[in-house]
Amino acid sequence: MASTPQNSNPAPSPSTPTPTSEKRITPPAFSSPLANRFSPQTLTANNPSTDRNHHAGEANRFSPQTLTANNPSTDRNHHAGEANRFSPQTPTAKNPSTDRNHHVGLPPSSFPRASLPTMPHPQTSSSSSPLRPGSEFRASPYQILNGSTESPILRSQSQSPEITTVSTLQKQHSSPGISQFNTPPGPPLFSSPSRPANPAAPFSPMMPLPHPAGAAPHFSDAPFASPRPKQPGALLPTSSLPTPYSNGTPEPQPFDTPDLDNSSLVAASPYVLFSAHKVLKQKKLSNNSSIGFGALVSLGRETMPGPQTVQHNPYRCQNCGAYVNLYCSIVPSTGEWKCVICKKLNSSEAEYRAASREDLRNWPELSSSVVDYVERSTRQPGFVPVSDTRMSAPVILVIDECLDEPHLQHLQSSLHAFVDSLPPTTRIGIVTYGRTVSVYDFSESGLASADMLPGSKSPSQESLKTMIFGTGVYLAPLHASLNVAHNVFSSLRPFRGDQPEAARDRCLGTAVEIALALIQGPSAEMSRGTVKRSGGNSRILACAGGPNTFGPGCVPHSLSHPNYAFLEKKALKWMEHLGREARRHDTVVDILCAGTCPVRIPILQPLAKASGGVLILHDDFGEAFGVNLQRAAKRAAGSQGIFEVRCSDDIFVSQIIGPGEEAHSDSHETFKNDSAVSIQLLSVEDTQSFAVIIDLKKDIKENHVFFQFAACFTDVYQSNITRVITIRLPTTDAQSAYIDSIEGDVAAVLIGKRAVLQAKNSSDAVDIRLAIDERVKDITTKFGTQLPKVKLRRFPKELSVLPEYLFHLRRGPLLGGIIGHEDERSVLRNLFLQASFDLSLRMLAPRVLMHRDGGTFEELPAYDIAMQSDAAVVLDHGTDIFIWLGADLAVQEGKSAAALAACRTLAEELTEQRFPAPRILSFKEGSSQARYFVSRLIPAHKDPPYEQEARFPQLRTLNSEQRAKLKSSFLHVDDLSFCEWMRSMKLVPPEPS
Repeated sequence: MASTPQNSNPAPSPSTPTPTSEKRITPPAFSSPLANRFSPQTLTANNPSTDRNHHAGEANRFSPQTLTANNPSTDRNHHAGEANRFSPQTPTAKNPSTDRNHHVGLPPSSFPRASLPTMPHPQTSSSSSPLRPGSEFRASPYQILNGSTESPILRSQSQSPEITTVSTLQKQHSSPGISQFNTPPGPPLFSSPSRPANPAAPFSPMMPLPHPAGAAPHFSDAPFASPRPKQPGALLPTSSLPTPYSNGTPEPQPFDTPDLDNSSLVAASPYVLFSAHKVLKQKKLSNNSSIGFGALVSLGRETMPGPQTVQHNPYRCQNCGAYVNLYCSIVPSTGEWKCVICKKLNSSEAEYRAASREDLRNWPELSSSVVDYVERSTRQPGFVPVSDTRMSAPVILVIDECLDEPHLQHLQSSLHAFVDSLPPTTRIGIVTYGRTVSVYDFSESGLASADMLPGSKSPSQESLKTMIFGTGVYLAPLHASLNVAHNVFSSLRPFRGDQPEAARDRCLGTAVEIALALIQGPSAEMSRGTVKRSGGNSRILACAGGPNTFGPGCVPHSLSHPNYAFLEKKALKWMEHLGREARRHDTVVDILCAGTCPVRIPILQPLAKASGGVLILHDDFGEAFGVNLQRAAKRAAGSQGIFEVRCSDDIFVSQIIGPGEEAHSDSHETFKNDSAVSIQLLSVEDTQSFAVIIDLKKDIKENHVFFQFAACFTDVYQSNITRVITIRLPTTDAQSAYIDSIEGDVAAVLIGKRAVLQAKNSSDAVDIRLAIDERVKDITTKFGTQLPKVKLRRFPKELSVLPEYLFHLRRGPLLGGIIGHEDERSVLRNLFLQASFDLSLRMLAPRVLMHRDGGTFEELPAYDIAMQSDAAVVLDHGTDIFIWLGADLAVQEGKSAAALAACRTLAEELTEQRFPAPRILSFKEGSSQARYFVSRLIPAHKDPPYEQEARFPQLRTLNSEQRAKLKSSFLHVDDLSFCEWMRSMKLVPPEPS
């Protein structure tokens, strides 16, 4: 991938005085014993007792199709000179069980390829087909439409940084010598053929089933192409071998097994979620349905078990660049395959030659909808072994030293707990900033020694060299520097002066520049004598308590400054440039803000976003801040990523929302007719997703359409990963079938991301709320039912969850008015636009769980009638979790304590892996803080009793006295209930599902 171009006006770097060293001796604090960490990646050797004559050379790929005259069964001393890849499909005449000394090197047994059928040996081992070099291409430009009637130009990052645009794919490199688990290849395993991961797609060959004239084939057994009559040269039934030489080239035949589409969707569901499982054929109805069609793609999702892994270069269509996949038609006699996107025939260099179609399922890429192509290479500059890479990547803390004493005490506690939670091999650095920047030295134990640099301007190269090439150690493994780190945190002092928090000099920009220079420069020696590298999944964690008001990228503390607008624009440009520079060195900058002082979110956001990091707001530096600090440092982040989307000819990608930007097309070679939409990924993380909006170019005539999502990135272990996800969806003419296939929660999240993207400020939010109302009306008009004797339409029952989700969206923190400060809304907006599906859904609509006797919980609709005085209720709203105790329960000390503990445990379990970690607040009924809880619930107490019981069945368990008491506990509010909102638009709410 080409480097991101530098800003045309980079920040000046005038000469800076030589840094001075200030030694401060403090008593040691929080000492802890050193700990060694076991590295599981150590290479292992073959068992000599079971592999006496095996000699492994280079692990190269072996082509099974070449025949020789040598008989392995008579050659007792036959050794494979190279550990070549063996394919089980070549028939031979001898039984390998009679050849005790013949060993063929295979990939590790953990890969599906290593499990081979019981077949005779190949007739030769003397030649093999060469490894096909990685495809190098340049993707053709393809614009992402922004949905307006204006000219289809690419949106710039400044206008809409979440909408990513066209790019080109990274070059693919081959590295055939290193296996996934760093174990030497073992002898061949002669067992039953490997099966696909999903039992719904068996190995038994399935021929296309004939259909009556005029009947559309069912999607589960429909072939890739319509069945054709047998002609000379066509493929024989799968029970017979193909005729490689006949009157024509054999016809490529598709794989089709029962429920292939369903099983593929299930396999891909951790990574791709479609808003519907069927696609409307009519362009007019599909593009103007107000529901929309699209997918949520989570490229960095970590699952157990993970995708099937392949350790060779992927085969790609030389016409459009698509990857070979399980839906491709294959000619077993020649190995040629037909692209599902452009329908062109491609060569596999005899890789996919097989005795039968059943044998082709032994290749993971031909049996699974999700495949990871893994390449590891020691030829990369600054290579670090797998065992050291993730833990050796440095983490630098950049700490605000202009805090008042209460905030500082909480911050110190969080920092002490943070370093205690890190693995002992983690390299850590500490930088503090105020009016100057202090870089702490770990070379002397028991001392808090810092080199100080001025913060008024960017450091010069001379001053950085003087510091970095000096005697100080500024990045050190935690096991050797833990005591020093604790001493540094204990030595921090509160701000001395009478200036208000917002007016204090803070040079955050200069501090991040220096931290980035430390990561690039020499550091403490790494283990095993490996070559030092610059960056590489490194992370800078900035702990900020106020705005950047001093040095590069600063703004005046007062909004009334006469030049504030000009200085703000200049600061935005400088911060974005610094973020891009950090990403160029594979370093992520996360900014964690806390306290009551406004931090000027619009200024800091470009720094975090451009580097691939996040900006999070906290009430204080306490528990939630400390948890997010720990999770930010530990979360896995890939780098140097490219994301590509390819679709069938009749459809196209109109918009992509997520943490990416336009990729540079001049850094990649193109294919001849590549129409892929390509995105440059800022980072690749488990907590992120892309919203891909899809429209129709014209009416669809085929029975199926294809989608292929591919991501090329470098993971935390410095392995080059190409993750390919291929999905086939059936098409339909029937609106009823389409409505039945819609996933209401996925559709709601996609609508929400498009709406929040347009709501850049509070005035925009008002217009978007009105647009949501019109969207609900339009859906009812197109898909709803007309009620008899009245001029009203009922919202379709099949989509009953959709309008309620949209109602939560329009009144919640993303678009509503329950959040007072625009900084908070801006942070929530950016988190929502890049969040995974689970977090996005919770931020969109809260989840309510009521505590029951015995420690169990019952999930209820998010209505205010859940606030019953004898109960405890948990509300999960993504970035916030609230625990509400009823007044009658709160007076019972023992029972309320047990309920509160159970609710607290549930909240921690729900958010154990969530990033950012939400704040958890608990309060009693009638308290001032209870307004946080009440404002996020639908005021269903305003509805008539029959509506309440229909949508909240738990009410039927209450007696008349309890219901009267519940009704009297509510105060009058102006907010509409869900049913009132629907009736205000002259619509009838959908029947509860």
